[in-house]
Amino acid sequence: MVITAQLPPPREEEFQAAAADESVRRRAALWLWPFAVALAVGGQGLTDSLLGRDELVTWDMVGRSTGSILATLHNVDAVHGMYYLLMHGWVGLFGDSVLSLRLPSLVAAAATAAVVSLIGERLFGYRAGILAGFLLALAPAMSRYGQEARSYALVMFAVALATLLLLRALERPGSPWRWAAYTLALTVTGLLHLIALSVVLAHVCLLVVHVRQDRSLWWKPVLALSAVAGCVTPLLVLGSSQAQRQLYWVPKPDGWALFSLARDAFASTLCAGALIALALLARSQRRALLLCGAWAVLPPVLVWAASHGEVSYVRSVYVLFTVPAWAVLAGAGLASAVRSGRAAAAVVVALALVVLPDQRQVRQPFEHDAPVPVDYAAAAGLVARLHRPGDAVVYDRADTWKLDGGVQYYLPRGLRMRDVFLARTPAEIDDLYAVQCAVPVRCLKGEPRIWLLTQGTDFPFNAIDPGQSMALQSAYTVSLSQPVTGMTVSLLERKAGR
Repeated sequence: MVITAQLPPPREEEFQAAAADESVRRRAALWLWPFAVALAVGGQGLTDSLLGRDELVTWDMVGRSTGSILATLHNVDAVHGMYYLLMHGWVGLFGDSVLSLRLPSLVAAAATAAVVSLIGERLFGYRAGILAGFLLALAPAMSRYGQEARSYALVMFAVALATLLLLRALERPGSPWRWAAYTLALTVTGLLHLIALSVVLAHVCLLVVHVRQDRSLWWKPVLALSAVAGCVTPLLVLGSSQAQRQLYWVPKPDGWALFSLARDAFASTLCAGALIALALLARSQRRALLLCGAWAVLPPVLVWAASHGEVSYVRSVYVLFTVPAWAVLAGAGLASAVRSGRAAAAVVVALALVVLPDQRQVRQPFEHDAPVPVDYAAAAGLVARLHRPGDAVVYDRADTWKLDGGVQYYLPRGLRMRDVFLARTPAEIDDLYAVQCAVPVRCLKGEPRIWLLTQGTDFPFNAIDPGQSMALQSAYTVSLSQPVTGMTVSLLERKAGR
C-alpha cells in the first residue's frame, strides 16, 4: 500500500505575494520596454550626421564659463539658457564629443516614450499605454531630435512629465507634494522653452472638468499655475525683447502653414498620417480625449495665431512636444480597434517598416543643416592634412551660419591658427557672433600662407567682405581652391616681395 503525503494548500499570503510580483513586473514593462525601444532606435547612427549650425551654437555656449553664459543670455538666446547651463555641467563631466553632446537628447527622447506609456495607461488602459510608447518610439521625429544637441527633446520630456504629474495630482488632490512636483515640472518646461508652456491650455481644459465636479479643488491649480507664472515671467520679458533678432528670418504664416506646422513636427508625413488616423479611432472618457486632443491641437493653433504679429514663431520644432499627445491617442485608437495583441503588434511593426525611409533620411550626414548642407569635417580634414606651422585662417562670416565654429570643431584641438580678421570673439563680447577687424589691411601680419574658408563655390575672393577681399588680393594669390559640400577651401600664398 502506497501512502502519498498531502501537500498543504497554498496560503493566501503566497497568492498575494505572487500577484504583487506579477504586478511589479507588469508595471515595469509598461515603461521599460518603450524606453528601451526608443533608446535602441534613436541610438542607431547617433553620431553619423555632422553637427548642424544650431548644435554648433550649443557647443560654443557650453564651452564658456557659467558667468559668461549668463552674461550672453542677457543679450541673446535667453530662451535656451537653462539648456545651456545644464549642458555646461554635462560637458564639464563628459567632454564635448558628438556622442556626449547628443546623448542627453537621446535619453530624454527615450524617457518621453516611457512617460507617454504611463500617461496612456492612466487615461486609456494598460494596452493603450504600452502601444502609445512603442508608436512614439518609432516616430522619426524622436530619432531626429533625439540625435540633436538642442533642447527640444528635453522640452518634449518635460511637457510629458508635467502632464503625468498633473494626472497624479488629480488622483490625490489632497497631496501638496504632488502639486509641488507638477509645479516644478511645469516651471522647468517653461525655462527650457517658453512656447512649450502652451501645453497649459490642455491642462486647464482638464482642470476645468475636475473643478466643476469638486469646487473645493480650484485654489490648488490656481496656486500652482501662479507660481509657474512668477518663475518664468522674467524669462518671458527678456526672451520677448530678443525674439525679433533671433527669428527675423522666419516668414509670416499663411493658412497652409498651420497644417504644415503640425505635420512637419513628426519629421515624416507617413508617420503623421498613420498616428492621426489611429488617434481618430480613440474611444474613452471625455476628459481623457479632451486632455490629449487639446494637447495635440491647441499649441500649434496658438503658435500660428501669435505669429501674425511682429515676430513669427512658425517652426515645427517648436511644437514637437505635441507629438506625444498624438501617440497617446494613437495607442488608444489602436487598442480599441484591434483586440488581438498579435494584431496590434503587427500594426506597430508595419508602421516601423513604413517609416523606415524617413528614419534613414533623418540620419543622413548633412540632415542637421538641411536644406543647405555644409561639410565642415571635410574642410577641416583638408586643412589639417596640408597645414604648416605659421599658417593663418580667414573665415567667411557674411551671415550667421557659424562656418567658423563648424570647421574649428572638426579641426584637431591642438591645431591653432591666427584668425586674421577676428577682432573680438563671441565669448569676449557676450554674444553669438564675432566682431571683425574694421580696417582689414591693418590686420594682415605677413603670414606666408592663409587658409580662406568660404560658403558656396564662388571664386573665394568674391565670397567675403569686399574690404577683406581687397586686402588679401593685394598681398596673396590663390594656390589651391578645393570645393567640398556647401563650401570652398582655398589656400592663399603671399606674393613674392610683399
